[in-house]
Amino acid sequence: MEIEKSYQDGDVAVLRLVGRLNMVAAPRLKSDIDQTVAEGRPRIVVDLSEVSFMDSSGLGALIAGLKKSRQASGDLRITGVTQQVATVLQLTNLDKVLRAHPSVEAATDGW
Repeated sequence: MEIEKSYQDGDVAVLRLVGRLNMVAAPRLKSDIDQTVAEGRPRIVVDLSEVSFMDSSGLGALIAGLKKSRQASGDLRITGVTQQVATVLQLTNLDKVLRAHPSVEAATDGW
């Protein structure tokens, strides 16, 4: 999996994921989120539009990132949710916690 990091409005980090978010890739995502928060950017948008598959490990990395960012007075929001990712979120009822936004701009609205 590839992770492309960019910044919007100076303090919002956008992580664009490409590939499979599984047990192999999840530790790297968690590490990237931890590093981003440590850099003083606790507002994070994760763009999942190019994620072809996500398993429970990937979901765990997102939840850990959400917790880390909120502990630093920020938030983690997701966008570009594919049907497979949406199904995983719905089956685990985590679609109530990780609400999908239609775009990066919509996810950052109100920040």
